Amino acid sequence: MSYTAASQVVARQLEFFENRKVLVIGELSDSYPLELTQVAQSVAVFTTNYGYHCNMSRHSQIQSHFGAELSADIDIDMILLYWPKAKAEAEYLLAMTLAKFGPETEICIVGENRSGVRSAEKMFQAYGNITKYDSARRCSFYWGRCEQQAPTFDINSWFKSYPITVAGTELTIRSLPGVFSHGEFDKGSELLLETLPSLHGRVLDFGCGAGVIGAVMKTNNPAIELELCDISALAIESARETFKVNNLEASFTATDVYKALEGPYDFLISNPPFHAGLKTFYAATEDFIAQAPNYLNTDGQLIIVANSFLRYPPLIEDSLGSCEIAASTNKFNIYAAKK
Repeated sequence: MSYTAASQVVARQLEFFENRKVLVIGELSDSYPLELTQVAQSVAVFTTNYGYHCNMSRHSQIQSHFGAELSADIDIDMILLYWPKAKAEAEYLLAMTLAKFGPETEICIVGENRSGVRSAEKMFQAYGNITKYDSARRCSFYWGRCEQQAPTFDINSWFKSYPITVAGTELTIRSLPGVFSHGEFDKGSELLLETLPSLHGRVLDFGCGAGVIGAVMKTNNPAIELELCDISALAIESARETFKVNNLEASFTATDVYKALEGPYDFLISNPPFHAGLKTFYAATEDFIAQAPNYLNTDGQLIIVANSFLRYPPLIEDSLGSCEIAASTNKFNIYAAKK
């Protein structure tokens, strides 16, 4: 079994987890929590990633919890935080879990140095002391203990709000830490929205993030049946909030590509993700494009925006037979194809 560098460092420090009731949170991408069950009394996982939750849920020895906030009542005495790429998300996860489990809860933090894990020392000062115990494979490993009661956690206080004006609409966007374009409007999404044709029927906003694209589409095309989807619970919660504050309606689905979706759609619209953690990652978008014909109505259309260096046209041509560049800048291209 191949493990990430962070998990390899955790494996060097197994004595911290012996006979402990461990909750694993943060930027997980491998199955190392299964290894922890060999030494820990119990292992639970809280993840905001739907795909990872589905993978962990297959294993009876792991309690897997998915969502934007951990609401389940579980018995733990140790938290293992895999440091996420967004510092604000790490702060969010610490505030949420330490408010829930309180003083005397021990915590181990592991992460790649380039992800900013060193800021864990300063961030944890509000809760207690934390000490670096290991440094290897360009990662750092810390141990600490929560020594005072953390403030009550209120998810509403973690939303950032910002206004946008695009494609003839003025809207308020709400986003949680760790969500794409958190607190700012992405230029690729802006180009896409300025380029979109009039929409009708069933429309999917794939990889919806904070719901920017979907909110503008619904405002400008109120008759469409709109569904927003994302692999991230933080994104789904942000998109819901964006639609709520703008008095818009849609359906929201947590999914790993098409796993939880039911087609067909008249339009597949996306500013697709190409990063997972700190790495460039294309698999989800490649699957989204390859399977598009199975989820489009006759004459249905795929429209995406992408960085111009990404080699999506051949994939779109293989999937749908043709690929048109509907608009472009020096950084982004809009690709469109009909079934």
